[in-house]
Formats: sequence, structure tokens, C-alpha cells
Amino acid sequence: MADGKFIRNVILKALGLFIVLNLFFAWLSPMPALGKVSLYNTVLPGRERFPFGEEPQKAYNLSLYSVEAMFASHELNGAQKGEDEFRVIVLGDSSVWGTLLEPQQTLSAQLDAMSLTTDDGRTMRFYNLGYPTMSLAKDLMLLDEAMRYDPDLILWPLTLESFPLDKQLQSPLIANNPDRVQNLQDVYQVSFEGADNGLYSPSFFDKTIIGQRRNLADIIRLQFYGFMWASTGIDQVYPDPYPPAKRDFEVDESFHDLKPQGFDIAALAFDFIDAGSRIAGELPLIIVNEPILVSTGTNSDIRYNFFYPRWAYDAYREQMIELSANADWHYLDYWDLVSQGEFTNSAVHLSPQGSQEFARVLAEDLVGMIQP
Repeated sequence: MADGKFIRNVILKALGLFIVLNLFFAWLSPMPALGKVSLYNTVLPGRERFPFGEEPQKAYNLSLYSVEAMFASHELNGAQKGEDEFRVIVLGDSSVWGTLLEPQQTLSAQLDAMSLTTDDGRTMRFYNLGYPTMSLAKDLMLLDEAMRYDPDLILWPLTLESFPLDKQLQSPLIANNPDRVQNLQDVYQVSFEGADNGLYSPSFFDKTIIGQRRNLADIIRLQFYGFMWASTGIDQVYPDPYPPAKRDFEVDESFHDLKPQGFDIAALAFDFIDAGSRIAGELPLIIVNEPILVSTGTNSDIRYNFFYPRWAYDAYREQMIELSANADWHYLDYWDLVSQGEFTNSAVHLSPQGSQEFARVLAEDLVGMIQP
């Protein structure tokens, strides 16, 4: 009987302690601080691109929602900026991140390998901050965090599919960081009016240890997968063969909810470019309309590719050129730079050769802009 009472008391005390710890954890909200605790750049080298992936057992990588943990795992977080470094951060979607590309084949790595220099003799060092979802809001959120790392220039490749307002809050990374979205609104006057609200609004329970168990587990798993990544260099799955990007199309002029007649530019987040300029402050921000697949297949007179009917993409380009001239944006347009044969499984994913060509032409223009 005494033993039973003792066991009951132990269980009740343990349960009480567990409840208190959960309540304290929710009140303290330590997840941002915990995300910064990392083996990367200390025990492990920093990753060349952000963690992302759905098959961690094969890719030694995984997607998570902690922006702090993403940056803590990145080589940028461990790089001491010397007086001879001109630091360039490269934003963007999966094309910048490098889907189906080895780390050394990405745009950032190709540019970095060229050892470009500024007119004052500093070496340009490029950091890949691309992330595989198409959303200008996601790019702004990562840019805001990247400003902590003392960049000298921001390079922002983008494409029309990142502009529709209805998808700005739909990226899981955005949806699970409502405080950062609110900061974009409060500090940089970013308006999400017209966007489909996909933001996650955590309850008090969601902030407890129990509610945060997945996020905690993801941060821990990222550390363990780092050992396998560091020994193999593998950070994504490379299917062979992969399904190629579509080059033949039905008779279809659709692009989201926009219509060829009366093209509504208000449904596109052009003002987010201005928000990027506000975040960058005095730093130069170079906007790059990234290469897209220009098909020559069936009904290619109607659609350039899977993403874009010709009317929508042409109207977008006209608007970007006009706005860039009026707002004095630094804007480069490489939309048709790469031939259709150098795209892999998407209309924006380049082959190693296509990535090399993109980097070569971009490097020439960058040197001209940095060294007038």
C-alpha cells in the first residue's frame, strides 16, 4: 500500500513538473534562441545552401520552419568578414537554391568561383540564400534576417510566378513565421492586402513543449543529418531519370486568376520590390529577371512554358522595365538567355551548363555595375 502511494506521488509530481515546464516554455517562447544553437560552423562545416528536403534519409537534409536554425546551419553564419571581402547575398527560389544541381554548380557557387573583384580590390564573395518556394514575401523575410550579416550587395533573381498576391503567404516557411510577417508589415510597410491568408496563428498550447515537439525534433535532426552530409556532400536527391519540364501544351492562356483583357497589375506584388529596397537601405539591390524555358513545342505560340502564357509574361516584363526606369531600380533582364535544352525538371531549373551560362553573363554585368 505504501509502495503504491509512493509511486502515485512520484507520478503526480512528475506530471506536475511536466505541466509547469510546458507552461514556462510557452511563456518564455525560447524557439528562436534554440534555433541559433547549432553544431554547424563549429563541429560541422556550414552548409552552402539552406536546409530543404522531403527525404532526409537519402538527402541528409530536411525542411524546417525555424529561420534561426536555417541561418545557423549556413556557411554565412560562420564566415568572418575580412577587410578584403565584398559580401554578396543571393536571394531567390529553387532555381537559385539549385534543384538538381550540385552545390558547386549553383549560380552563387559559379559566381564565387570567378573570384570577381571590385574597383577597390575587394573579392566578391557570394552566399546562396535561395529557398525552394516562389514568393516575394519569403524572399523579403530572408533578406531582413540576412541584413544582420553585413552584406555589401543584394542580388535578387526572381520570376513572375513569385509575384501573384494570392500566394505570398502560402509558402510554409512564411505561414509558420507570423511574427516575421508582422515585422515586415510594421517596419517596412509591406502590405498583404489581397493575399490569401495562410498564416499559422499558434495558440498558447501550440507554444508549449508538446506543441513545439515537431519543430524541436526538426532542429535536432538537422544536427544529426549534418554529420552524414559533411561526410558525403549530399544535400538533395538526384532522381535519374527525372521528369523533364513540359514543352508541349494545350490551348490554355490561364495564369492564376488574371485575364488577357484588362491585365490587373494590382494582383501582382510589384510594390514588394520597393519593400526590398527599404530593407536594403543604402546597399545596392540588383533585381534579376531570371532565365525561363522558352518552348518551341506544341502551342508554344500561346505559352512560353508550364508557368506562363505569353500574354501574361510579356505584360509582366513590360511592367518591370517601366517600373525599373521610374523607380531607378538596378534591373537586369535575362529571361531568354538560356536555350530550352538547358532546363531540367522545371521551366526555371537550369542544367549545370545553363547555370554556368547564366553566371557568366551576370558576372560581366555585375563587374560593369560595381566598377563603373
